[in-house]
Amino acid sequence: MIDSSFPEKCKSVINGGPSWAVFCLLDLLDSFLCIVFRFLDEVMEEKLESCHCKDPQETTDFAGYEFLSDHRQFSETLYRRRNIFRQAGFLQLARKLPEITKKIGIVTFLRKFLVPEKLKKVPREVANRWSDCRCKTCVSCSNTDLLNVIVKQPSLSQALLMSNKPVENVIFIHGFLASSSFWTNTVFKYLPEKTNYRFFAVDLLGFGNSPKPRDSRYSLQEHVEMIEKSVILRNNLTSFHVVAHSMGCIIGVALAAKFSDSVKSVALVAPPYFADSKRGASCDALDVITEKKLWPPTSFFLAMMAWYEHICRGACFVVCKHHRTWEWIIKTVTWRRKLPTSIVDFTKHTHRSAWHSMHNVICGGAKFTDKHLETLINSGVQIYVVQGDKDDIVPIDCLWNMKANFGG
Repeated sequence: MIDSSFPEKCKSVINGGPSWAVFCLLDLLDSFLCIVFRFLDEVMEEKLESCHCKDPQETTDFAGYEFLSDHRQFSETLYRRRNIFRQAGFLQLARKLPEITKKIGIVTFLRKFLVPEKLKKVPREVANRWSDCRCKTCVSCSNTDLLNVIVKQPSLSQALLMSNKPVENVIFIHGFLASSSFWTNTVFKYLPEKTNYRFFAVDLLGFGNSPKPRDSRYSLQEHVEMIEKSVILRNNLTSFHVVAHSMGCIIGVALAAKFSDSVKSVALVAPPYFADSKRGASCDALDVITEKKLWPPTSFFLAMMAWYEHICRGACFVVCKHHRTWEWIIKTVTWRRKLPTSIVDFTKHTHRSAWHSMHNVICGGAKFTDKHLETLINSGVQIYVVQGDKDDIVPIDCLWNMKANFGG
């Protein structure tokens, strides 16, 4: 008979020495890709894109942006991710790269012979970066400054009309690397047809069919303001409920706190809650949700995407930029005419929107959650929390910590 603790022992072995070796190699690869992408950015767009591979003691990053780690709306985890090669000064070459390539003239040569004229003329303020997808579907959503919102209007019965009950509004907010279809393909299907509820499922900024501005930092404040503009103000909502999942819980709580006099209830599914500590809630969120470990695979994927900016960009280049190719391959192999929306939605983001939302919302937003929850409790708003005890991403400890701090 196999010991029930055997799988846990295997997991401990995998996440021990092998884990350290793999992430050491990823440190090296990310540092190397930093140099590669800086060079390619200069070739493809004549512009050095800002990255966060820098010493926290410096005041500006490679592209000349002011250091924002102490700014409340931005997460310190953007700049304070540990990398043994970066700390050893490996990236000195990256600082000198623009000057070296300028002297040699290699960038001008490559732009002249390798970059198509039509690519050079793409409007910088509208188009995605060269490493992001520029197909019509992905670029079309850039022509608006409002989020994509799916609305399910109430189908009022005669009895409801006679009762004069006011229409209740519910805003649904999805989680990381998802879209409004997370709700429309699940919850919306099982809602009664005749009801006095009106449902709004939003695509967050940078995800789904919503705009993905390349100059956005995708901060918690930006996400809240976009929902306010696209849903609350546009539909003149004077009262509403909030239902949110995962990363959306942080945004949902912030939105509800801003409109604490209007919100009636908040329902949170798997909220990544981290109480403020001496290290800071942002750093705790990064270490817990994206702990560097090889098993389970979902944890390894999240760790790789959160700790390594340029590996993450490389993955987005391979998967998201070429999503039409991957979709065709999957359809061919599985003999499907239509792919599940979860697969399609997985590629509906840019590297910048995913990277900054991970750090500025999931990690950076954690330091605001206590204050927002206090505001809601003081306003008498009902808060409901649902958390699975086998969730590999958000541990159930998040629920216990929330209950310990706020009761219930």
